[in-house]
Amino acid sequence: MVSFSTLSDIDLEKQVASLSRELAALRKAVSRRGSAYYEDGRDTASDYYSDLAERISDALPAIRRHSRVIEKTARDHPATAAAVGLVVIGLVASLLLSRQQKTSRATSRSAR
Repeated sequence: MVSFSTLSDIDLEKQVASLSRELAALRKAVSRRGSAYYEDGRDTASDYYSDLAERISDALPAIRRHSRVIEKTARDHPATAAAVGLVVIGLVASLLLSRQQKTSRATSRSAR
């Protein structure tokens, strides 16, 4: 006669084996879905990139024209160009410093 503990051990082994098979099936399904999402994301990014590249290539001649005008103006008025450059550098520096201060304030508030 088989003891009660032996029956429960066999039953548990069957349940574990069944759960292992179900887990393997779930892993495969998740893997398939994950790869499908990855492919969709990759295709979408590729579409955005090609659209952006097309827009930039369309605007490139106008950008080149404007850059030549700016370059000519800078050559004709070097002191003004230097002053504008310093102002732009100052603005960028002040924006970076203010962002850093906001970040440090937010960090110190969250630590409280």
